[in-house]
Amino acid sequence: MNRSVRSVATSLAVGFAVYFAARAVWWTVQPTAPLLMVAAILLYLVVVVTTVLLESPSGPQLPRWLAAVAVLVSAVIPIMASESMQPAHRTAPFATWYIGAVGLLAVVCIVRRRAIAGWLALGALTVSSAVCIGLLVSLELGLVGSMMWAVVAQLLVLFWDRAVRDTEHLADIQQAVSAWHATQLVRQRERRVRVKYALGVAGPVLTKTVTSRGRLTDEDRLEARLAEGRLRDELRGASLLNDAVRDAIQQARLRGATVTVFDEGGLDELDESRRAEIRDELAEVLRSAEVGRVIIRAARDPQTAVTVVGRSGSGDSSDEDSVGLWHEIPREPATDAVHTRGEG
Repeated sequence: MNRSVRSVATSLAVGFAVYFAARAVWWTVQPTAPLLMVAAILLYLVVVVTTVLLESPSGPQLPRWLAAVAVLVSAVIPIMASESMQPAHRTAPFATWYIGAVGLLAVVCIVRRRAIAGWLALGALTVSSAVCIGLLVSLELGLVGSMMWAVVAQLLVLFWDRAVRDTEHLADIQQAVSAWHATQLVRQRERRVRVKYALGVAGPVLTKTVTSRGRLTDEDRLEARLAEGRLRDELRGASLLNDAVRDAIQQARLRGATVTVFDEGGLDELDESRRAEIRDELAEVLRSAEVGRVIIRAARDPQTAVTVVGRSGSGDSSDEDSVGLWHEIPREPATDAVHTRGEG
């Protein structure tokens, strides 16, 4: 419940409580035990004002001990008020003030998320008033109204809680949509960067190929193969690349090695600082690799982020003896989880 609504509800509750107390002291007939009547009025005011104003660590919910006190007082006040009057005067308007007053107390308990205590207080009022002045008389003098107040309060609380849940759900949906929209914008920017990079890499090679009508020198063919490899790297393993990794892959290819990059989500859910560390470590491994074929794979593994496998030949053999390099980069920066094997 927001602050403005709570302020209005608090003001109304205190105002009604004061009204019922004022009605109780507007005696048209002198009570036989006026001190007992005054004690009932003061007890009521203390309890109802406390239930309205007391803050709780659990938020709007009323403390359990105070809810129990409210139920007990709801049973005691009608008896105190009735015992202070002669039996013939117990149905006077000022003498039955407790019916509406205790009904208000029950409503306060319900609004403050102690529905069971509120309904128990209303039940205690019903029993006590029935004993003191009779059930039918109690219903005629305001007990029905108190019951209706409690029903309305219960419905309002239920509707309010549902509205709050719906609002929170809508807020979550809006946040999810905003996050999705931001992700789409980032992906669009990444695609534009990739297209720009592809044009920058392949454009000159394609232009030279068209200009020479396909008659390329060995140097031109090497440049074309390097450009094709860079494009494949950008398409297959963009998240693994930075300037240092790109340069290390380029140098390995210039040495005659075949380098293949596969990104299968191994760097997903890692923060950017850890990704930067992984890329720097990958660049160091590639600079020192002296094998004919290098396979870089970032698979979805709970422990390993990137695996670098180097084979002594450029063929497709998977024999264990052909593996000249094996390096695992863990998802977490733990040095003991990295295993490297060189030739020999």
